[in-house]
Amino acid sequence: MSFPLEAARPVLSVVVPCFNEAEVLPAFHARLSAVMEALGETWELVCVNDGSRDDTWRVMGTLADADPRVALVDLSRNFGKEIALTAGLDHARASGAVVVIDADLQDPPEVIPELVAVWREGIDMVYARRRVRDGESWFKRATASAFYRVIGRLGHKVEIPADSGDFRLLSRRALDELLRLREHHRFMKGLFAWVGFPSRAVLYDRAPRAAGQTSWNYWSLWNFAIEGITGFTVVPLKIATYLGLAVALAAILFGGQLIGRTLLFGNPVPGYPSLMAVVLFLGGVQLMTLGVIGEYLGRISNETKNRPLYVLQDVRPARLEAIGRPV
Repeated sequence: MSFPLEAARPVLSVVVPCFNEAEVLPAFHARLSAVMEALGETWELVCVNDGSRDDTWRVMGTLADADPRVALVDLSRNFGKEIALTAGLDHARASGAVVVIDADLQDPPEVIPELVAVWREGIDMVYARRRVRDGESWFKRATASAFYRVIGRLGHKVEIPADSGDFRLLSRRALDELLRLREHHRFMKGLFAWVGFPSRAVLYDRAPRAAGQTSWNYWSLWNFAIEGITGFTVVPLKIATYLGLAVALAAILFGGQLIGRTLLFGNPVPGYPSLMAVVLFLGGVQLMTLGVIGEYLGRISNETKNRPLYVLQDVRPARLEAIGRPV
């Protein structure tokens, strides 16, 4: 068996953002390796350490020492999953396609051949759509469903597939276009959809987390939802405008009613509870509107600073020249 030199650039790259995944990484690597080897293409695994506080970086190093197909990217601190994912995509060297997957084995690596098969048909974006979401509470499933419905109604010319996460395959040309988008407030599901190109879903059953603890609590998910909504639509600003107009109209009608009642029945002293209710209501509307405006202004401020998306602490490319592609 011989290996050509051009195999140093793999056909497929698998990008895995990691935060405190030391417990599950060995099992993930074993299952992924078995799947990728069966595809018959050269490949690399790009692991991104997003400021983990456990032994994730050490485990990554052990995997890279044993497997030359493993590339490592170490960020200087925790930048968040969206940024870590971007860093991994920046360092993916695939000539054909890139697969994005989490390390917790909730997204089974065994689905990757189905993604690759659809890509070989000429589809640039193949996303995995969850058929079953085992290991999640009914509340999380309900809020996730509500989020997709809301963002689907609010989104402007960008359709974000429901029940699909980051687990997907991108062709090289789709990835190149995606990497041109360098905004700091990143909602990757929206960015994947924004670049366009032919896309298709592959259904799969999501498994429970194999090991470790998720870093996504309800507060994180709430902020993530706000990020997605404000990143792809200005509808909240329009809602604030319409709400202001509705309150102004109600105030005009209420003022007319007071004038009419005063002319007909005199001017009795208004009740304190009703006055406080009106004041608190108007104050709440104003604060809410200012909060919506503040969210957008904060994002504008962060973008104008033009800081880099992330800072690298260490990079170890895959040693693909030691493997090559069988011919």
